[in-house]
Amino acid sequence: MRPVNLIPLEERRGQHAPLRSGPLAYLLVGALVAALAAITALVLVGNQIDEREAEVTELTREDKAAAAKAVRLSAFTEFRNLAEQRVETVASLADSRFDWERVMRELALILPDDAWLTGMTASASASVGVSGGGSGLRGAVPGPALELSGCAAGQESVAGFVTALKDIEGVTRVAVQASELAKKDSGGGGGGSGGGGEECRTREFIAKFEIVVAFDAAPVPVTASEGAAPAVVAEEAPAESDEASEGE
Repeated sequence: MRPVNLIPLEERRGQHAPLRSGPLAYLLVGALVAALAAITALVLVGNQIDEREAEVTELTREDKAAAAKAVRLSAFTEFRNLAEQRVETVASLADSRFDWERVMRELALILPDDAWLTGMTASASASVGVSGGGSGLRGAVPGPALELSGCAAGQESVAGFVTALKDIEGVTRVAVQASELAKKDSGGGGGGSGGGGEECRTREFIAKFEIVVAFDAAPVPVTASEGAAPAVVAEEAPAESDEASEGE
């Protein structure tokens, strides 16, 4: 016969007593879980902050090292830039260099016997200033040009000299600034060598000229002070007037 427990369930004691549960237990468990999750999140956030701070420290150290290296290498960078600028300047000067020696040699070859020079100015740019030189026609030539002054045995000789100047290699145009004969009342024939060689008209038939020879095809220097060749001024004593009269 099996025994039967007649004690009501709510009054039983021991392991066979039913478990009593309520909302308080669930709230307590939920609070513990929330606290554990908060602590875990706090630990994770703290670890991330530490990692970021370590990265910032490392990046700061690398930035300082890079800045120090840049300071050490700045001198080499400046030297390289300066070297490149110098190379460009030298290349520009080489491109704009004009062969005045060849021009002077050819001028000596084509100069006729009935004409002579009292002054000559050679400049690579119109901006090159030479005391006593320069003219309106020269200012219209941006590149190299020759300014010639002298005398010839008559206007026909001046015209022949202008034609001969066009045979110089590189000459693009020849302009006559002035070509004048001596005045009859100027007393020609006396003191032809006076005045520093400026007045070479010692006879009435002698014409004094000023000519500009342009080389427009030649490259123009970048600046007059750096790229332009120095102006050359040559003074030549006038020939004796007796020779000119004999040629007439």
